[in-house]
Amino acid sequence: MDPYLGHVYLMGEISNFRIRPNAHQYFSLKDDKAKISAIMFKSNFSKVKFQPEEGMKVLVKGRISLYEPSGSYQIYVESMEPDGLGALYLAFEQLKKKLAAQGVFDLPKKPIPQFPKRIAVVTSQSGAVIHDIMTTVARRYPIVQIVLYPAQVQGQEAAPTIVKQLKRINENGNYDTIIIGRGGGSIEDLWPFNEEVVAQAIVQSKIPVISSVGHETDTTIADLVADLRAATPTAAAELATPVLRDVLLHLQDLNTRLYNAQTKIIGNYKDKVDSLSQNVFLQHPERIYEVYLQKVDYLQDKLHQNFSNSLSRSKTELIQYANRLVQASPRDQIYSYANQVNRLYQILINNVNKIINKNRNVFNSEVATLDSLSPLKTLSRGYAIPTSKSGKVLKNVTDYQVDQEVDLKVKNGNVKLITKEVSEDGNG
Repeated sequence: MDPYLGHVYLMGEISNFRIRPNAHQYFSLKDDKAKISAIMFKSNFSKVKFQPEEGMKVLVKGRISLYEPSGSYQIYVESMEPDGLGALYLAFEQLKKKLAAQGVFDLPKKPIPQFPKRIAVVTSQSGAVIHDIMTTVARRYPIVQIVLYPAQVQGQEAAPTIVKQLKRINENGNYDTIIIGRGGGSIEDLWPFNEEVVAQAIVQSKIPVISSVGHETDTTIADLVADLRAATPTAAAELATPVLRDVLLHLQDLNTRLYNAQTKIIGNYKDKVDSLSQNVFLQHPERIYEVYLQKVDYLQDKLHQNFSNSLSRSKTELIQYANRLVQASPRDQIYSYANQVNRLYQILINNVNKIINKNRNVFNSEVATLDSLSPLKTLSRGYAIPTSKSGKVLKNVTDYQVDQEVDLKVKNGNVKLITKEVSEDGNG
């Protein structure tokens, strides 16, 4: 390989770029005159602090090599910086824009407890931050307990340790406030507090978080998402705790004001009691009831009188109703109706008997008429009824034939005959 192509610096515009999560990145670099394919391995791409985008101008360092299958040259990118802006500043602005789009900055801030009992501090155990916080708290509010959760605040491993300690504090759950921070430094030194994982851990914390990162002029993503930002660790301790002396003075003032208010209220009631004690009715309470006792006696007499009058009226009305009931007794009417019912019953019996006798006579007459018309009656007078074998009644001469068997029905039986001669008389 040509030694001049082993360390190459190129400036160009990113083209054909599509982010491949947790993988090698393939894209092109171009300007207005040329274009070259580029590849950046996953290990190198993970070190890039900003998010490359299509059309972004960048400065890359790498090596040129021939890709034999296609016979084309490509650059293997080892590092990448944005053209014009610093990589960390660009990454800061990109993350800030991303969180703003997610609405993280618009979430309601959790209030900082006014009188905390336990405060957790996430910072380096060897730095000046924890010393400043403990000194300030001991001076202002020594009754609060400070618990240090040591974490790296600089370098590649800083962000994971900060997130881990924030999760531990929330899992314990018996803290009122969390202070997270470190002293001043460059943007590279403060970068763990610009990591998205740290921002998300602060947002997800159920315990309010005070961020104190760098100096007053430094602003990190942690400052933006925290519930409260302090310019310095000392300021964070002051925001997290009240001044015990001021609290005691305030309590003393409240106690005095409460005592004075109670004394005033008791005095007012005492004056009112003294005023009421001078009232003539309270000095002689029996007078209050004299008028009422007289009124009760009057009402009692009136009640007895009204009751007697009402009872007398009711008794008179009862006697009147009894007399009217006697006069309107239904006994005579019952006797009269009973006689009438008996008379009507006899009439009904007589009419029914008449109808039965009349119908019996009509029935007997009809029976006699029917009997006189009966064929048996005719047979008893000497007549007979001739029929053929089929049972047909032979009425006319034309119904007979010579040597025909004829059944002859007489009064007391049947006679079988053989026709010898059939002749028709002149009567038709």
